[in-house]
Amino acid sequence: MAAFSEEIVRWVQEAEEQVTDRFRELDRIADLNQWKVIEAFQKFQVSDFHFAGSTGYAYNDRGREILDQVYAEVFGAEAALVRPHFASGTHTIATALFGVLRPGDGLLYISGTPYDTLHKVIGTPGDGTGSLQDFGINYDEVPLLADGTVDWDSVGDKMTDHTKVIGIQRSRGYDWRDSFSVAEIGEMVARVKRLHPDCIVFVDNCYGEFTEELEPTQVGADLIAGSLIKNPGGGLAETGGYICGKAKLVELAAYRLTAPGIGGEVGAMLGTTRGIYQGLFLAPVMVGQAVKGSILAAAVFAKAGFLSRPAWDAKRTDLIQAISFGREEQLVAFVQGIQRAAAVDGHVVPEAWDMPGYEHPVIMAAGTFIQGGSLELSADAPIREPYIAYMQGGLTYSHVKFGILTALQLMLERKLLEISG
Repeated sequence: MAAFSEEIVRWVQEAEEQVTDRFRELDRIADLNQWKVIEAFQKFQVSDFHFAGSTGYAYNDRGREILDQVYAEVFGAEAALVRPHFASGTHTIATALFGVLRPGDGLLYISGTPYDTLHKVIGTPGDGTGSLQDFGINYDEVPLLADGTVDWDSVGDKMTDHTKVIGIQRSRGYDWRDSFSVAEIGEMVARVKRLHPDCIVFVDNCYGEFTEELEPTQVGADLIAGSLIKNPGGGLAETGGYICGKAKLVELAAYRLTAPGIGGEVGAMLGTTRGIYQGLFLAPVMVGQAVKGSILAAAVFAKAGFLSRPAWDAKRTDLIQAISFGREEQLVAFVQGIQRAAAVDGHVVPEAWDMPGYEHPVIMAAGTFIQGGSLELSADAPIREPYIAYMQGGLTYSHVKFGILTALQLMLERKLLEISG
C-alpha cells in the first residue's frame, strides 16, 4: 500500500467532509441522466442483435441506425451521427464545421479563441493545408470580457450577412475561465437568434455531456459535437465521436464524413457497436464519479494553498479542474504524480514535448485503458505561465482520490509543498 503523509491524508479527509452536500447533488443528476438514457434504449427497443458488427459498406446496419436514434433522443435533437470513424473530438468538430460551411461563409467564435487543436483546422487564408480559411471560409472571434462573459457589443459589430455559423466552446480549454453552463448557452443562442435568426449555432460539447440535466441541443443549439473517448463513451467506447442537432445539418456533416449522397447510410462498425452502446449506458454514472473527483481536487488543493477553478462549491458544467501552481516544477510534479497513480503505465514518467496541434510544449499524464481517454483520470498542461494543470476524468472516485494523494505526496517529497499545522 502507498504511504502518504498524515497531513495530506488529513487534508483529503477534511475535504471529503466539506463536499458531502455537493456529492448528493451530483448523485441526483447522475440518476436523472441514467434514467434518460435507459428510457431512450427502451423507446427504440435496443436488443442483443443490435450489437452485431458489420463489414464492408455495412448497408442496413440496424444497430448503427438505432444508435443514432438513441443519441438523438438522449440529447434532445432531431438527428445524430455516432461513428467510430471519427478519430478525435477535433476531427468530429472539423467534420461538423466543414459540413455546414461553404466558401464565402463566415464562422464567428463568440467564446474567445477556441482550443489549441482547432487552430490548425481554422488555419489561415491560402495556407495550403485544406483548413477552413484555405477553402475561403472567413473566420473571426470575439474575446471574452474580463469577467468571462460574452462581449455582445463586439458580437453585434462582427456579425455580418455572411456569418453563417456562430461557434461556442462550452469547456474552458486551456483558459483560466469558467466553462459555460447549459443555461448560459441557452441565453447565448437566444441572443444570437435575435441578431441573426438564420445563423447556425454550433457548440463544442466536449467534456460537458451528462454533467447537467440538459444538453445544449435541448436549449436551442442547432448542432453539437463531442468525442466518444470523453464523457459519452463511458470508458468503454474505444474510439469515435458524435454529432447531434437539426436533421439537415447532421446530414451535411455525414456527407463530409463519407461522401455527398452517401452520408450516414454506410460505414462498417467493425465490432465497436456494443462498446458504444454500453459506454453510453454507463456514461452518466461514470461522469458523476469524475466530477466528484474534480470537486475533491478543488477542495484539497485549496487547502494546500493553490488556486483552483472552479472552486469546490461552484456549479459544474464539465469535467475539467484547473489548478494554478505558479511554478513549472510544481506543475510537472503534479502531472507526474497523476501518472504515477495510474493502473496502466503507472511506471512511466511523463515529460513535456511538442505535441501535434498544440502551440506550446505539453506535459500529459495519460495512464488510460483507452489512449487519450479523458473520461479516465488524466491531466495535461501547456508549459507556460502561470503553469496551470487541467485535470479531468476518473472512472471511479476512488481512483481520483488515489491520484490526488499520490500527486501531493510526490510534491511533498520534492519539497514543492509546504506542510503546516
